[in-house]
Amino acid sequence: MYTSYIGLEVHIHLLTKTKAFCACPAAFGDEPNTHICPVCLGHPGVLPSLNQEALRMGLLVARALDCTIPERTWFERKQYFYPDMPKNYQISQFASPLGSNGGMEISIGGRTKRIRIRECHLEEDAGKMIHAGNVTLLDYNRAGMALLEIVTEPDMETGEEAELFIQQLRRTVRYLGVCDGNMEEGSLRADANVSINLPGAGLGKKVEIKNLNSSRFVRLGLDYEIQRQTELLDEGKTVVQETRLWNENRDQTESMRTKENAHDYRFFPEPDLPVLELRPEYLRSIDTAMVELPFARAQRLKDRYGLTESQADFLCEERALADYFEQAVSEAERRGLERNEGAQRITAWITSDIKRIWNRQGLSLFDLAEFRLTPLRLAELVLLVARGKISGKNAKQVLELVVTEDRDPATIMVERDWEMIIDPAHLRAVVDRVCEQHHGVLQSAQGAAKNGDTKRRASLEAYLVGQAVAHTQGKGEPTTLKRLIEQKVDEA
Repeated sequence: MYTSYIGLEVHIHLLTKTKAFCACPAAFGDEPNTHICPVCLGHPGVLPSLNQEALRMGLLVARALDCTIPERTWFERKQYFYPDMPKNYQISQFASPLGSNGGMEISIGGRTKRIRIRECHLEEDAGKMIHAGNVTLLDYNRAGMALLEIVTEPDMETGEEAELFIQQLRRTVRYLGVCDGNMEEGSLRADANVSINLPGAGLGKKVEIKNLNSSRFVRLGLDYEIQRQTELLDEGKTVVQETRLWNENRDQTESMRTKENAHDYRFFPEPDLPVLELRPEYLRSIDTAMVELPFARAQRLKDRYGLTESQADFLCEERALADYFEQAVSEAERRGLERNEGAQRITAWITSDIKRIWNRQGLSLFDLAEFRLTPLRLAELVLLVARGKISGKNAKQVLELVVTEDRDPATIMVERDWEMIIDPAHLRAVVDRVCEQHHGVLQSAQGAAKNGDTKRRASLEAYLVGQAVAHTQGKGEPTTLKRLIEQKVDEA
């Protein structure tokens, strides 16, 4: 039995309009090598200039991860030769990262675990290599884009914990608006470091896994690697410190190269960029821009609205969705619906019919402001159902029409004549007619009642209620109709 030690190195593309040290556009998906200049290509004599927005976004993440912010920070040159690094060095941070000694909580198995953050530092990204047969093509559009690297301590023990960490970090940076978190586009990338050893023996030989472009692959890759290393040690063999790739087609890791150490990069201070002093007033402006983070918000939603953990996690997946939910509950509460009842009803709508519409329309949760079922309209629809003014079936049709016609639920209900009949006198007259038309059924129900056959009585009463609902074209309020039918049966 071995203990596993997992640490992650997560790179996020910051949503700046231009690159980290030049004015080239930071755009994804454009024609190759169209967003390049002498600075990001490292031509002789050029001078980099730090993107202030990249610094602000990096510090915002550092604050969100509860990191210590230094008074002074600077950049270094990380020396290495890769074809996708046109300068043969990377402007990065080594001795003075933007943040250090932080942490982030994840929820696993009903408990909370804190994953320590060793550091987060700002750097520029490399370009992209495209392998086509025996030819490798280079696209330098990505070279120089602002990148924040977040390095954890080896606090995770399973692939599942690492997957949850990636998912929580992704939510966090999206809440902050500093990264879109699209792993399939490379906006958020992860390398995983894993070692195993006998309990109490400390860290083992570290293996790095690259090419993990989804949180699921992080989990699968780590689980595979832990099993591979376990089998090696069980056989008396040695784990080699190396870098491996995740092959998603074969569901296995494969050796790539022996692992470099920090001294191999020959870090030295970047001579063309000055040391930055992070003054208190500037850091206060970072704190002012902070938002409620997803983990804390999920905990608050559970406490305030009586939601389950899975409900709160779903609603807090995106900041826009959590905002949408809370605005709808607030509108329903303002109109007299008890808070927790409103929260449960609204959650049920969001997680079923509304989610289905979002999926059908391909709607991004960043674009909820354009969704025609506004929080006010959702609250109105929920109130119509809660107060018995419309049936659940017709409410679903109203929802579809709100989205297609961009009109209020109450207006659609009235125009379509879908308002429920709740007047007791009207419904009593309906029940009288139904019982007269189905007198035999009524007598059978009365007989079952006298004989104490509750199951048969309930079945016959349900039939009569169904007939009464049909008589009102589905608009008769079922609860009132059921009560009136039961009174009829008891009259015998």
